Amino acid sequence: MTDAPNGLQTPSSCPGLTRASTDFGAGANVDGRDKPGHDGARGRGHRVLSALALTFILAIIGFVAWVYSLGPLPLDEARQVSTTVIDRNGKLLRAYAMSDGRWRLPVDAKANVDPTYLKLLFAYEDQRFYAHNGLDPLALGRAALQLGTRGHIVSGGSTISMQLARLMEPRRQRSLYAKLRQIVRAIEIERSMSKAEILDLYLALAPYGGNLEGIRAASIAYLGKEPKRLSLSEAALLVALPQSPETRRLDRYPEAARRARDRVLDRMVAEHVVSSEDAAQAKAAPVPKLRKPMPILAPHASDSALATVKDTPVIKLTLDATLQRVLEPLARDRAIALGPNISVGIIVVDNESGDVLARVGSADYFDESRAGQVDMTRAVRSPGSTLKPFIYGLAFEDGFVHPDSLIDDRPVRFGSYAPENFDMTFQGTVPVKKALQLSLNVPAIVLLDRVGASRLASRLRQAGGNLVLPKDEAPGLAMGLGGVGVTLQDLAQLYAGFARLGTTRPLREVVAAKDDREPMRLLDQAAAWQVGNVLLGTPPPENAAHNRIAFKTGTSYGYRDAWSVGFDGRMTIGVWVGRPDGAPVPGLIGRVAAAPILFDAFARTGKTLTPLPKPPKGTLVASNAKLPLPLRRFRPIGELVRTGGEQALHIQFPLNGSRIDVDRSGGAEAAAMPVKVAGGVLPMTVMVNGTSRGEIDGRRQRLIDPPGPGFARLTVIDATGAADTVVIRIQ
Repeated sequence: MTDAPNGLQTPSSCPGLTRASTDFGAGANVDGRDKPGHDGARGRGHRVLSALALTFILAIIGFVAWVYSLGPLPLDEARQVSTTVIDRNGKLLRAYAMSDGRWRLPVDAKANVDPTYLKLLFAYEDQRFYAHNGLDPLALGRAALQLGTRGHIVSGGSTISMQLARLMEPRRQRSLYAKLRQIVRAIEIERSMSKAEILDLYLALAPYGGNLEGIRAASIAYLGKEPKRLSLSEAALLVALPQSPETRRLDRYPEAARRARDRVLDRMVAEHVVSSEDAAQAKAAPVPKLRKPMPILAPHASDSALATVKDTPVIKLTLDATLQRVLEPLARDRAIALGPNISVGIIVVDNESGDVLARVGSADYFDESRAGQVDMTRAVRSPGSTLKPFIYGLAFEDGFVHPDSLIDDRPVRFGSYAPENFDMTFQGTVPVKKALQLSLNVPAIVLLDRVGASRLASRLRQAGGNLVLPKDEAPGLAMGLGGVGVTLQDLAQLYAGFARLGTTRPLREVVAAKDDREPMRLLDQAAAWQVGNVLLGTPPPENAAHNRIAFKTGTSYGYRDAWSVGFDGRMTIGVWVGRPDGAPVPGLIGRVAAAPILFDAFARTGKTLTPLPKPPKGTLVASNAKLPLPLRRFRPIGELVRTGGEQALHIQFPLNGSRIDVDRSGGAEAAAMPVKVAGGVLPMTVMVNGTSRGEIDGRRQRLIDPPGPGFARLTVIDATGAADTVVIRIQ
């Protein structure tokens, strides 16, 4: 070692210190570790971590970008369903296939799917459906473990949400990419929809082979019923079919479907969902081997609703499916019995609401020889004698005739028009009610002449009856015998007015959120009740009960149309029989062809007949002998011409069209309204809205209690049958 100044040795003089000093001077650690080597390793570690972090970030960015590239969920397309028409109670009347031919019916699992099916579905497909958010790691792990240990798929790991995603975006091949896409979409579905909505949509989209999608379409097509009540065998079958819908189609591979059903039952037993005894019993049940047609109830009403209501997947009608189901075979069977090319139309109306409860538009919707797709309840046809009750109703309302008045049925001529009865005979003098019950033509035309054809037409239109007259022709006496056009549905609406005591209500067939229909006036209450009471006594068809249904028949000129319309206190039923092309059918008579169908239709409603309303207060109910003298016998206008010097009857007060202000504050006596007449022959009777108010005294006047606010018809009839009428407004 070489000495150095100040007593220090130089490296050359201290060889043992040379390496240590050099290393120290180079920055070596005192513990002897090599710093340059350590720095390199740490740098490489940092670079690896940075690369991994960058890769992870890029992967996340790429994944997010990929998720965004998927676009929004195709919910609008998935929610498209077949348009379905349901009845007032939610029962399916008819469904229409989608534009591409698929049957996909909307589903409400809570209300319309059997709980047994749902229990099997969750146990078989997604046990934690209500707990997960679209992905069930336990199910995926279990499926992977079973696949690894058994070498084949025992149970799937897809949740119902993932299966729904696959149904919304079908993929032909299975792959990791497809599964990842399903997971992403399932999470999106869970975030955008409730569990109930997810379940309903899955049950509507699940494939069942061919063009059947969803449990409702499959249950109706394969089992012939809605999935609301299913046996254990049926529930297991419907759970099994979507796993391989094309290879388990019941109409092609029923044996494969049976084996799949049994596997579902075996698994349910293994998982203690069902007992082995119940499963064995379910396995013994056969599986259907044929596909049933979709229901087509009320096809005419459904077609009309579909054309009227747009962009609505479910159309609710006022019809009753149970009633519709029993009336359609009735129309078909009776039409076949009546002969070739004959069709039958039936309509049932609820009197109180005006709702159409059933509409049978033809004998057979698919029978071309009977023009089955033509709705004869809406066809304009000649009504025959079915308008006669309204003639009598106006006559009762005007107060110049009563059901027990006598009227002559004898030859009469109105210019060149000489009406005759159907049997070409005359009955002589008969009670008015009998003239209506026997549908005598001459008394009806005589009364129409007194009432006025234009007034009859106006009143029927006011009540909702759309009468169709020949072009440029005014209402005439011939309309009383069918010389006008009307539809069966309008006749039913008008006849329901008798049961409603004088008001009609527009018919309704499509249930809407807002019902703003207002009653329309047909007749005064007393007159409407009198007509209904008279029609109740009409002789019924052979072997039918008497005095049960108020009804009227009609036969159009040339035996082209046979009609029968009847009512009780609850409903009105109208029946039309004939050829849709309008050709005559010899021997086609309303009483023989249509009336028996009417009585059978009432019997098939399954309801006890409801009595008609009681007579309104003030209605004159009396035999002929107890009627006021002017009402005991009707005399035509021609017989009112005086041969002596007496003055014609005339109401002096109140004046026709006047407004009467009534002050009721002073009591009934102070509010009394005077009626004064001139001319005429005593005794004279005062009628207000068809109700007798007593006789005119010797001074040719009388005080009467005015009716309530509104228009009132006041008629005075003298001893000879002469009458004068005014219409006033009471305020």
